Amino acid sequence: MTGITVPTSRSRRPLVILLCAGFISVLGTSMSELALPWFALGTGGGTSHAGVVAFADTAPYVVLQALSGPVVDKWGARVSCAAGNALAAVALGAVPVLHLAGALGFGPLCALVAVSAMARGVADCAGNVLLPAVAERAGVPLARAVALSAGAMRGGLIAGAALAGVLLSTVGVTSTLAVTAGAFAVASVLVMSCATATARRPATAPRAGGAPGGYRAELAEGLRFLRGDRLLLGIVVLIAVSNLLDQAFSAVLLPAWVKAHLDSPQALGLITGTIGVGTVAGSVAGAWLGPRLRRSVTFRTGFLLAGAPRFLALCVCSTLAPVLTVSLVAGIAGGLVNPLLGVLQYERIPPRLQARVLGAVKASAWAGIPFGGLLAGLAAGSVGVTAALAVTGLAFLLTSLVPFVLPSWRAMDTSPAPAPAEVRCAGSG
Repeated sequence: MTGITVPTSRSRRPLVILLCAGFISVLGTSMSELALPWFALGTGGGTSHAGVVAFADTAPYVVLQALSGPVVDKWGARVSCAAGNALAAVALGAVPVLHLAGALGFGPLCALVAVSAMARGVADCAGNVLLPAVAERAGVPLARAVALSAGAMRGGLIAGAALAGVLLSTVGVTSTLAVTAGAFAVASVLVMSCATATARRPATAPRAGGAPGGYRAELAEGLRFLRGDRLLLGIVVLIAVSNLLDQAFSAVLLPAWVKAHLDSPQALGLITGTIGVGTVAGSVAGAWLGPRLRRSVTFRTGFLLAGAPRFLALCVCSTLAPVLTVSLVAGIAGGLVNPLLGVLQYERIPPRLQARVLGAVKASAWAGIPFGGLLAGLAAGSVGVTAALAVTGLAFLLTSLVPFVLPSWRAMDTSPAPAPAEVRCAGSG
């Protein structure tokens, strides 16, 4: 509903609830990324089955991130987020139930995993739209809210991986999947209890109708907006390339370096954990310092430190201590950069287009991830791990220099004109 002003008092409760829901949902996602391939391996499938299951857990998620914007606009962000998490819980919860009943084949397993991934894609697209509303309701600066959200997500990734490892070794994969499904169910309940009086933002309200031409026209409208904003388009391309290189690093090159020089799985966990802890620390620092920092300087410096040094350190080091130091610095720098990117997107995308454009942005950013490990494996097999690290590190360095060169990136320090205010009844969507 529009044209109706409903007075609201400030409350941080919806923001706290949304952050908790995001943390728990990402925790479930992180657990599923480990538990599902393990389940496929442990139930008679080989590595090819595990690979197919892992693909079914990621590819539909990416696709639905890009395509679900008009759906979120129609049903409202809160309902879409809660329903997506609930459907993910049902689909994933059916896996251990059917397995224990002896009725789960490989085809149905992949189908249930794909449904869960699609549901999470819709839920996360909607959650992105909810954040500015609850931040406004709480009276919290958007930069601070985005940084807190980024920290919660990173914390969920770290906690989910650790929890999955503990549960897989203690209670088994079936119970682990049940706990994972429960995490999505809890996130759904939290989202539905959140934002009953959120700030008045049109993007979170259900829409009676869309752009002329329906779903495809609405989707095309979001893509046209993205193509027309040179800064946002540059961000999408930059993050897509860096995510591909990051996946090459984490999935193949880092494990291969650890195997060759340290031969210790504990060292691999320590390096990845250090990066994660640094990212959380950077996000927390960004929550308080972000509004005071000059964006272009923070982004350029942070992106430069977050990427290429990790690759290059492995090229010249053969011991753990210097690699951990570089990993911590890179994590902190990345933690400062990620919230800044979120704020830029929220500021530049009109509220009525946020579901469509933010979904397309995230899907595009994830597009190269499935290919990162594949390309790294081919490169390492052809020229060796050190040479592959040098090539990918140089590619990351060149990517990091783009914001220093292209004039469109100067717009980071310029706030766009605000869109005309639209209000709605509190509690819709």
